[in-house]
Amino acid sequence: MKKIIVPVDFSEQSEYALKVAASIAKKYGSEIFAVHMLELSTAILSTTEGMQQDQMLFLIKLSEKRFSEFLDKPYLQDIKVTPIIKRFKVFSELNEVAEKHQADLVVMGSHGADGLKEIFIGSNAEKVVRNSNVPVLVIKDDISDFKLDHFVFACDFKEDNLPALEKAKDFANKFSAELHLVYVNTPGDDFLSTADIYARVSQFLAKAKVGKEVEIYNDYTVEKGILNYSKNINADILGIPTHGRKGLTHFFMGSIGEDVANHSKIPVVTFKL
Repeated sequence: MKKIIVPVDFSEQSEYALKVAASIAKKYGSEIFAVHMLELSTAILSTTEGMQQDQMLFLIKLSEKRFSEFLDKPYLQDIKVTPIIKRFKVFSELNEVAEKHQADLVVMGSHGADGLKEIFIGSNAEKVVRNSNVPVLVIKDDISDFKLDHFVFACDFKEDNLPALEKAKDFANKFSAELHLVYVNTPGDDFLSTADIYARVSQFLAKAKVGKEVEIYNDYTVEKGILNYSKNINADILGIPTHGRKGLTHFFMGSIGEDVANHSKIPVVTFKL
């Protein structure tokens, strides 16, 4: 865990993420890349070219000053922090930063999103989760001492989740965490008998070459099952694959990974398939 990206919008939540990133960096000697994305108004973008350049330069200088003040924190002492300012709020650009610097992890603060706002807009964390090719750790609250003893990983144990499990195993090993695997069985069309579940899980684990037991947890929805199981075992973090669906596919089908990241009270790490 050598290089960590932290998107910064100067909010309370982004400072929560920065604190967690700092905690990880101190334990593993990591470098932090703090990324701020300017949100330029259409009024500025529609002005004449000369005036637009002057206004953009002013905003960049203002952001640099605020960025410097935001990063002047005691908990960042003795940690290498590289500030990066991107001119537009395009979340896919985080992938470019991650690839350029070979980042291992994105740590993102979030307050979540609910109701119509979630359906039509979604949270910034959801957009990062959807676009990021590296694991995204979503933080909701101020965590004074980030620890990772019990790590829950949930999926449907179909073959396309094998790469995500491999990433989850690697993540757990890096943090010396105990990995708990869970399958959530729900009523309705997705219901499986005990025999069918164990057949699918056994086949999956054989291909994954993992000699671990899988907890079968029953609940009304997959999301509720993941959250309730994690609460029952006092998990420190939960991990889940995400398909990164976009556009109408995302609107109609959604992503359980993004929903869990939005609604979980404990930290969530997502692994893009």
